[in-house]
Amino acid sequence: MTDPRGFLKFPRRPVPPRPVEERLSDWDEVYAGQALLPLVSEQADRCMDCGIPFCHSGCPLGNLIPEWNAYAARGDWKAAAERLHATNNFPEFTGRLCPAPCEAACVLALNADPVTIKNVEQAVADQIWECGYAAPHPPQRLSGKTVAVIGSGPAGLAAAQQLTRIGHTVAVYERADRIGGLLRYGIPAFKMDKRHLDRRIEQMRAEGTKFRTGVQVGSDIDATEIRRRHDAVIVAVGATAQRELPVPGRELSGIHQAMDYLPLANRVVEGDYAAPPVTAEGKHVVIVGGGDTGSDCLGTALRQGAASVVQLDINPEPGDARTDGEPWPVYPKVYRISHAHEEARGREGTDPRVFSSATLHFEGTADGRVRALRLTEVEPTARSPRPDTERVIPAELVLLALGFSGPERGSGLIRQLGLTLDERGNLARDGGFAAEPAGPAERSAPARPDGVFVAGDAGRGQSLVVWAIAEGRAAAAAADRYLTGSTALPAPIGPRDRPLVA
Repeated sequence: MTDPRGFLKFPRRPVPPRPVEERLSDWDEVYAGQALLPLVSEQADRCMDCGIPFCHSGCPLGNLIPEWNAYAARGDWKAAAERLHATNNFPEFTGRLCPAPCEAACVLALNADPVTIKNVEQAVADQIWECGYAAPHPPQRLSGKTVAVIGSGPAGLAAAQQLTRIGHTVAVYERADRIGGLLRYGIPAFKMDKRHLDRRIEQMRAEGTKFRTGVQVGSDIDATEIRRRHDAVIVAVGATAQRELPVPGRELSGIHQAMDYLPLANRVVEGDYAAPPVTAEGKHVVIVGGGDTGSDCLGTALRQGAASVVQLDINPEPGDARTDGEPWPVYPKVYRISHAHEEARGREGTDPRVFSSATLHFEGTADGRVRALRLTEVEPTARSPRPDTERVIPAELVLLALGFSGPERGSGLIRQLGLTLDERGNLARDGGFAAEPAGPAERSAPARPDGVFVAGDAGRGQSLVVWAIAEGRAAAAAADRYLTGSTALPAPIGPRDRPLVA
């Protein structure tokens, strides 16, 4: 176990990011080159190894956090790697991208600062590769069963790796030209360098997983043909239907969806473009939406040399501490500063976010380009406009980061596989991740979508990377049970499980 008095000896000390001006000059990770050790080992020693570790409940993967904390505190990276990999296929993804609900559920958070679990996880994940603990694990024998995974985001990759390792022959179909889904083109390189993704893909190839890029299932190839070729299908296409902003002036040039803007910047880093077709350079930028995607747009616009950036959030500014309605161990809505917000504050001196604000309309130039945005303050609950609070701000580039409303409806995949949507607009599935059938009028497939499973945001709705990996692992267990009658694969969550709430 860790030092039983470690939490009394050592204060919480997160790993410091690189200086703002340094990281704004490149696309390297915020923590690139930072010395994680031995600071991380000291911080891991703060773990109390609780009798009931609530961090397990905060993490949908059920990560064995006290166990790998203890190994990290002693510098036993091989043992820490084994315990981390026992529940998580891709800890280098979650260590960089997950907002760490496990830290909010840490018992220390009752009356002190929680353990820096996310920093420890990233350090262990990096040591996994540094020390060669990520060797491929090909199956000892093949089952003779084949599985198609449609979508190569974290849910699809996790499902594919789980099924490949137990002997099924798995092919992953991805409509983009590279594997990774939003991990590839939606997450900026300064949050996660794509080499972490690339080496996991190479590991999976060495294990036997097949990848098919540039294939849009439902249009390039009929989904019923995919089902006919394989013994089971896992649909992990994500929730990529972007929410719109139906206000006057939306048709003006210079207003883009966040997921049209971010991939272009990522493609520059990948070497596809010398310069992005849509850039913030020298422009007054307004980001509509206060979530993580908006923060990603903010960091990207700053690196492209925006003249100014404002981020609009319709929600009221949260407080610095938990409210009575959000008691421990739930993940609280408190005032947080992302690395991108820190970068904007460092340059401008103020928070770039404007809380409790809504867009009324856009104003344009004579040639049809956006030049300004008229906004208003809104009431916290009803979100109705407050009188006499309207104002106009310059906007030469507007980025809509309003979230997603489920899988894209226009895809032939849904119709061809005979799938249906639930009341939230996600792909319907039963308690075992199996796809629910559409009604006869909606279906072109001849029968119930037998052997079709739904994983990730496509069935859950917009969520976190850690939930996507947990979904992939659980859907893989369901598919294996369908194929063989039983399974030894872990299923960390059910399709209707949700984060801890008060």
